[in-house]
Amino acid sequence: MNDIRLIREKPDLMRDALGKRQMETAPVERLLALDEERRAKLAELETFRAQRNAYSKEIGRLADAARRETLKDQVRVINIQIDELETLVGELDAQLQEALYELPNIPDADVPFGKDDSENVVVKTVGAPREFAFTPQPHYELGPKLGYLDFERGVKLAGTRFYVTNGLLAKLQRSLIQWLLDHHIARGYREFGLPFMVKEDIMLGAGQLPKFRENLYHDVERDAWFVPTAEVPLTGLHMDDILDGDQLPLNYTAYTPCFRKENLAAGKDTRGIKRGFQFDKVEMYKYCKPEDSENELNNMVADIESALTALEIPYRVKQLCTGDLGFGSAKTFDLEVWAPGINEWLEVSSASNVRDFQARRGNIRFRRERGAKPEFVHTLNGSGLGIPRTMIALIENYQQADGSLAIPQALREYTKSDVIR
Repeated sequence: MNDIRLIREKPDLMRDALGKRQMETAPVERLLALDEERRAKLAELETFRAQRNAYSKEIGRLADAARRETLKDQVRVINIQIDELETLVGELDAQLQEALYELPNIPDADVPFGKDDSENVVVKTVGAPREFAFTPQPHYELGPKLGYLDFERGVKLAGTRFYVTNGLLAKLQRSLIQWLLDHHIARGYREFGLPFMVKEDIMLGAGQLPKFRENLYHDVERDAWFVPTAEVPLTGLHMDDILDGDQLPLNYTAYTPCFRKENLAAGKDTRGIKRGFQFDKVEMYKYCKPEDSENELNNMVADIESALTALEIPYRVKQLCTGDLGFGSAKTFDLEVWAPGINEWLEVSSASNVRDFQARRGNIRFRRERGAKPEFVHTLNGSGLGIPRTMIALIENYQQADGSLAIPQALREYTKSDVIR
């Protein structure tokens, strides 16, 4: 959530931010109109309250009974007006809050301008694509041939965009999750085991609601929301907390399944396992002081790169342009891996600096020292990694001429084998 005072004082900053994101500026005008109306009604309310207090004091001093009764009648009229104004101000508060929730984060000044993902900027590419002596197969053909990836039973159990893994491929996936968690822990992250469902206010604080309501799964009876990413409960851990500045940064990691309706992916290629309604992901999350968040974003990208380097998969880093930037992000780097079977770069991580956008929504603050005024923290999040697309990269990059899969050296201690046949 953005700072209403900043928008009030510098509305062109917000208008410019929406323009860079290829969005209309009408929400800013609505917000400013609501803010102006609320402040006017609040001033009117305070005038009536002051008048009531003055009359009440005068009533207590008056000896003239008739004059006292006249003032009491006036106080009763004022009370009615105060009640009506309090109700109106409360309604305007709610509308103003809703309008603030609808506005995206302001992009950092160094985010490249662009209209959509075609104008994202490749920062670097690491590793050359493997040269095959045979035509590499896509994972959605090779997996079923090995007998370890079953799309038909996935559809039988849950419908389209579900699949079943079994045997050594299921073990490889479990090993990948465990290895990623251990890798992040070794680099200073603390692991959390989290609920896979959260309350509505947690979704709101993380920035998923109200913007992405139609893309979320919701248990209406319990009013519980299935997490679309572990970022949501990791944000919620410290909602309404005041953190000790001496303990920052906090580096967290967690594994969760993720649930998304994928309405935003309409029209995109959904073959194989790269885009499902349920998928596994290991998340990375940081809480830090405002002046440190830029450096912490670089640290997070380096941590993700270290995992990809250890898995020996060709990858590239892209900085997202303003037109492709996520709703809550001020700056984002995507990390993509090469999948030779489908001949495509696949995003396996997005590392974002959210600055104080989530902290304001969730009221997450810190003190620099005892007695100091609380300040909003900055938060950062990144996938470390998205499991299905990483599995695609492993299957397609490590396939052998005989149809088997070599297992990356980094994972062999976990799989207790070096090949899948």
